[in-house]
Amino acid sequence: MPEALVVGVTRQAIEVALVLAMPILMAGLIAGVAVSVLQTVTSIHDSVLAFIPRALAIFAVFALTFPWMLRLASGFARQLLSSLPEMIR
Repeated sequence: MPEALVVGVTRQAIEVALVLAMPILMAGLIAGVAVSVLQTVTSIHDSVLAFIPRALAIFAVFALTFPWMLRLASGFARQLLSSLPEMIR
């Protein structure tokens, strides 16, 4: 297998992983910043208050985007498996 092909497939896998992770990471970031601002304004520093909204936001975004994530991951796997005989040559 040529090096360029390995690098190309690895690059595609990393891109797909980043695209799949981005909505969940952004939801966690936005929820974390919002809770931090709220804690700073109200002077309430409780670790549960920081964790629960972030976890709920991540779960909600995951539940909403799961069908899209599944289609994207299975499409990439299908494309990779269908091109496998050409890669082996």
